[in-house]
Amino acid sequence: MKRLIIAVVLASLNVVAHAGDVEAGKKAYWTCAACHGAEGQGSARLNAPSLAGQHGWYLERHLNSFRAGTRGYEKGDLFGRQMYSMSLTLVEDGGVEDVVAYINTLPASKPETTLSGDATKGETLYAVCSACHGANGEGNDALNAPKLAGQHDWYLARQLQYFKNGARGANPDDQYGASMIGMAATLADEQAIKDVVAYISSLSAD
Repeated sequence: MKRLIIAVVLASLNVVAHAGDVEAGKKAYWTCAACHGAEGQGSARLNAPSLAGQHGWYLERHLNSFRAGTRGYEKGDLFGRQMYSMSLTLVEDGGVEDVVAYINTLPASKPETTLSGDATKGETLYAVCSACHGANGEGNDALNAPKLAGQHDWYLARQLQYFKNGARGANPDDQYGASMIGMAATLADEQAIKDVVAYISSLSAD
């Protein structure tokens, strides 16, 4: 019993020690800002998704996935390959946690619509997605599902297409990506992807 208590205390101390230093993360974020923007708003021109407003646990997991090569090394994921290189700049202990802590201070913004889709049809298609990502696209940490609401429509559409064609989720170590392959397969074609993304773009998780 005593050993169990000690283990719990040590685990708690470890969580506190790795909670992330906002000021250190702000300094490290300048590299990220070159593509993702000073406010984490993303950039279609640079193929960089929005970071602001996304759950910290998801950002942390994916930075570590890029660093490990679990994501971004599949054939056809050129932009993921770029992120692999960028993630390696976070070399200090706690570097990932620090930069995520800073990103979590940035205000979320509403992206502009760039794709033409039928949100009414997309609502029906989204019923499958909502089981994990939530009725309002708010995400669910218990199910390892990121927030979708507030993300750029072009980025969501690209990722769904990647899951369909094997450019994402094919790595045997990417268990979460693998679960999305079957979900993306329920979208018959490019128009279906645009429709469901149009509906997601109408959601607000705030």
